[in-house]
Amino acid sequence: MSEFSRDSSESDPDDVSDPFDEIVEAETGRDPDLAVIEAGSRTLRTRGGPPPADIPARPDDPEADKALRQVEAELATRWGETKLEPSVTRIAALMDVLGEPQRAYPAIHITGTNGKTSTARMIEALLGAFDLRTGRYTSPHVQSITERISLDGASIPAERFVETYQDIKPYVEMVDAGQEFRLSFFEVLTGMAYAAFADAPVDVAVVEVGMGGSWDATNVIDGDVAVVTPIDLDHTDRLGETPGEIAKEKAGIVKQGATVILAQQPVDAAQVLLKKAVEVDATVAREGLEFGVVSRQVAVDGQLLTLRGLGGEYEAVYLPLHGAYQAHNAAVALAAVEAFFGVGSQRPEPLDIDTIRKAFASVTSPGRLEIVRRSPTVVLDAAHNPAGARATAEAIREVFDFSRLIGIVGSSGDKNVRGLLEAFEPIFTEVVVTQNSSHRAMDTDELAAIAVEVFGADRVQVEPRLDDALEAAITLAEVEGEYAGGGVLVTGSVITVGEARLLLGRG
Repeated sequence: MSEFSRDSSESDPDDVSDPFDEIVEAETGRDPDLAVIEAGSRTLRTRGGPPPADIPARPDDPEADKALRQVEAELATRWGETKLEPSVTRIAALMDVLGEPQRAYPAIHITGTNGKTSTARMIEALLGAFDLRTGRYTSPHVQSITERISLDGASIPAERFVETYQDIKPYVEMVDAGQEFRLSFFEVLTGMAYAAFADAPVDVAVVEVGMGGSWDATNVIDGDVAVVTPIDLDHTDRLGETPGEIAKEKAGIVKQGATVILAQQPVDAAQVLLKKAVEVDATVAREGLEFGVVSRQVAVDGQLLTLRGLGGEYEAVYLPLHGAYQAHNAAVALAAVEAFFGVGSQRPEPLDIDTIRKAFASVTSPGRLEIVRRSPTVVLDAAHNPAGARATAEAIREVFDFSRLIGIVGSSGDKNVRGLLEAFEPIFTEVVVTQNSSHRAMDTDELAAIAVEVFGADRVQVEPRLDDALEAAITLAEVEGEYAGGGVLVTGSVITVGEARLLLGRG
């Protein structure tokens, strides 16, 4: 039995007497152990759980909040992240009029299907531990748009986000006027990130692609190190129907003379990526050959790793994240930072082990197997495709000892929802299907129909509102006689996870 399941079963007597299964009117001044968060006209009470991970809240200053909302509203008038015109023409034009800010600093550029954001956060932590000033650009955000642009390991303040937007806005409008299509939401944010990093200035930028590689807006930057996390099937209508086809697009971030850090890949994807590396005279380091995970064991609130890097072994590395896939992300992140510092080529010795341990121990990854409540345990995970769901399911089996696990699934309509549900079916006792607030969300009835085919009608419950879904799932997890081993996993979409996080008082 894991430490987590012991925590959830050995709850205080007060916990047992209060089932926390009701939605109540917003109140203040009641039980200080309870968090109360507004959810429309209703609130959900939660108890316990670890401190919130690095997620910024709305600004306390009303004027700053008003200004941020105005920027968000203006950005929302542009093409969303799922509407694409595959070229870098517009973003290149914006970089030109801004004076090429992305050339002002070296970069580590990250692509792949799953694990990009967690890997980026690990790389950022490692670089920061070696006293480098970092800029990190990731997407999508869990709760706040300001999460996407970070300086020195923290999301930029709302005021700085607004200032950066206002600074580049005239140039954005100039480019808009000269192009067939206006700059998209993602292109403007990318321009903001690159400008903010140059203005800081940063010593190194850690940049995650939005989608693909070659024509992704981030690809106007030339990464000294290119990282490719595991490639699997996602966005097949845009990127290709096999890992090999998808790899052709993602290989576009590999630039002349760069170092390429390859996570374990399907054979056809690996062949494509290695061919690209040869074409541009890039140096390649492959997980399982030049670097990798030597050993791992489950520890309290995380795992203990021995990693083989480009410069040698790093023992007794504590990572406060769950799942084998996060251990592999850690190995990739370590190799990327070693490559950035020249370990394995210009310098033979490994990086300082104490600094490496300190950095990994500080890593957070919101919405990735994140525990936000105890009694019963509620876990959030942003898995949104079958590969991610399989990795999450494996981690749940390893870390927790649930006798009863209730799934809450709210997904986007353009995802392989059947594959996702099939991956979770072996670990879910029952599933509550719901819908997040995004216009891309799959209709609840449509999702329910697929869930019934996968789980059977007696294991599926439909709750169109997410707050109702949380209430229903927590109630199911607290079935008398199985209360101690019950848990809830909220998954299917980053948006679903972010909204659940707010409802559970973690925003």
